[in-house]
Amino acid sequence: MKLNKILIILFFILGFQATEILYSQAVPSKEENIPFLVTFGKQSGTSWGDDDFYQVWFFSVPRDFKQPFYIRVFDPDCGGEYDEIHGDFNTRTLFSIFGGKGVDPDQNEESKGLLNGDNYKRGTLLKSQYFKGEARYDNKYFSFGPFNPTEGDYNKKWNVFIFKLVCEGVSGDDGNLYKYFMSRDPNNNIPVEGGNAFTYEYTFRMWNDPRSLSHIYPYVDTGVVFVKQRNFDWDDDGEITISSRYKQGVPGRISKENDWNESRVRIEPEEIGASLDFMFRKKQGRPEDMVKNNNVVMTIENQYGQAMKFYSSPIGGVPKYEAKTNITKIPKPK
Repeated sequence: MKLNKILIILFFILGFQATEILYSQAVPSKEENIPFLVTFGKQSGTSWGDDDFYQVWFFSVPRDFKQPFYIRVFDPDCGGEYDEIHGDFNTRTLFSIFGGKGVDPDQNEESKGLLNGDNYKRGTLLKSQYFKGEARYDNKYFSFGPFNPTEGDYNKKWNVFIFKLVCEGVSGDDGNLYKYFMSRDPNNNIPVEGGNAFTYEYTFRMWNDPRSLSHIYPYVDTGVVFVKQRNFDWDDDGEITISSRYKQGVPGRISKENDWNESRVRIEPEEIGASLDFMFRKKQGRPEDMVKNNNVVMTIENQYGQAMKFYSSPIGGVPKYEAKTNITKIPKPK
């Protein structure tokens, strides 16, 4: 094989791998295929698809990563191309990044952001900034940092430093749609090798196109017997199905407008130590009858009522269903 042909093949292989690594640092990730995170101003009604008007995400940095890094927010303002307007844009959003003791949700239950009050702000405030409708931030990234990895809260089990990013709709009634990226560069999306992001309550925008399939990937740790998925304000719009390397297409109940619904899924031994795949699809039908710009909330608990992590880049990769077939040997006729 000629040298130039070998180089071309290597270029495509490495280019593909680099793309996969690049997307693994995005929130939402390529694998999730979710258009945006969403947080509404606290004067909004919950029927617009946000149950508490804040959202908490965690970013993990491997202990052996020694370089400064940044957390970039795409389209942090509320008043432009993607955001959801109610009357006139009047929403003020606060993004805050925390490190230090109290951030790690494995050690501090309140840090998960699932309880009432301001308990989710535990930790040391490293950076924060308010955004309104500033056009200079519309459809662009804003970078927080640089941060030293050791400024995070160390988690011994995963051997990572953890940082927390809280987005709050402090005033107004509009929906702020945005994305995150953890990067080694303030001006470009260059991934932190081995980094990841996770949350316990996922508030996001559904696609308007019923052909688009979105996913979230909760991790199943040791000791989980069943999981309970809870979803809010699904507007009876489509379907949820749950798959893993052991099961395929198990249906989950969906909620109506401004309401919660839930269902349980049994966990088999083969599913421990891997991620589940929760898939979301809009209801099929005439375009004029479809719910537009549907914002929804998802949480998942184990049998003890403990919230489970959704990893943006699924632990162990996207689960692939492994069909098991029983083959019966037919004896030869005598």
